[in-house]
Amino acid sequence: MGADAIAAGPRVRTVGDPPLASSWLSRAIVTLVRVAAGVLWIQNAGWKQPPRFGEGDPPTGLYLWTSYAVEHQVFGPYAWLVEHVVLPNFRPFGWLVLVTEASLGAFLLIGLLTRLWALVGMAQTTVIALSALNAPHEWVWSYALMFLVHAAVFATAAGRYAGLDQVLRPRWAAASGRFARLLERAS
Repeated sequence: MGADAIAAGPRVRTVGDPPLASSWLSRAIVTLVRVAAGVLWIQNAGWKQPPRFGEGDPPTGLYLWTSYAVEHQVFGPYAWLVEHVVLPNFRPFGWLVLVTEASLGAFLLIGLLTRLWALVGMAQTTVIALSALNAPHEWVWSYALMFLVHAAVFATAAGRYAGLDQVLRPRWAAASGRFARLLERAS
């Protein structure tokens, strides 16, 4: 690398450059990662059992795993929030988790607004880790890997490969207005 290139700093991808996933194999892998993340969230939503979500004696399911945030504390302020806000109001929280995880799975599966949902996936993974990271027999790396999968989905804009973002993004880009621009950025 010449002195001019070093002085110019890192190269920024321009419009004429090939996309990150320019080969057929790269696009297939990006799509597979996105779909696998979607299936993971759909399966994860499957064991959230409304209307009690495991609240009972003994606690099970989502209630049990959420209570681990207090019982096996990872981060003090989060444990306080769970103990004083979430657990006393658990049913609305349970519905919020179920809808969030089912939506995460569905949107990633079909590749719609993928970057937005990848960010939601990173946030949800962080919340789950803050509840379960110190629980007995948990594998710490599973949360790091979940987070990194969503970071990769975000970085590659994975819905642009065999997803609805691929179909709708050009329409959003051609449209005028803030909402179209917001959708384009979220794809």
